[in-house]
Amino acid sequence: MSVTRIATRYAKSLVDLAIEQNKLDRIKEDVQAFEKATNQRDFQMLMKSPIVKGDKKWKILQEIFEGKFDPLTMAFMKILVSKGRESYLPEIAREFNSLFKQRNEISSVKIITAKKLSDAALEAIKSKLVGSSNTYKNIEIETEVQEDLLGGFVIEFDDRLYDSSVKHKLEKLRKEFKDNLYKSMIIAD
Repeated sequence: MSVTRIATRYAKSLVDLAIEQNKLDRIKEDVQAFEKATNQRDFQMLMKSPIVKGDKKWKILQEIFEGKFDPLTMAFMKILVSKGRESYLPEIAREFNSLFKQRNEISSVKIITAKKLSDAALEAIKSKLVGSSNTYKNIEIETEVQEDLLGGFVIEFDDRLYDSSVKHKLEKLRKEFKDNLYKSMIIAD
């Protein structure tokens, strides 16, 4: 079974249980905290290690998260460890967040610019996105500055990419010139 399929099944189960117990927002906080922990290389390696047995992993998870996480989250993690699925926790967390956003109609948008956007520019882009049929009305915006874009912006959301950067336009022109030079050489022969 594929990793995506496993992650989706477990994440959907956790979402359904959280909804049933009216704890979806609380469980989301736990999942976000856990996802941050999985970004630590040592923690990630521990969860994926075939050498460390499941009961030892469970004890470590209890030491770290017991009392901080909801009992539902802890029970869910215990089931994952008992079934040997703890190595999939990062993927399950990502899928849980995706399902949470779908259920609450939230679009995540990443805006990459050459310079930091002003609040007014950010609001103008957000209002255009809200008015679009491609996004939900609730939008989470993440911004990033990449000076090598030279100008313009790149917007990423829902596996879509809109690249209006100067860098992209220059690359496109360079390719067109290269293609035209090749075509003109063929005609000349």
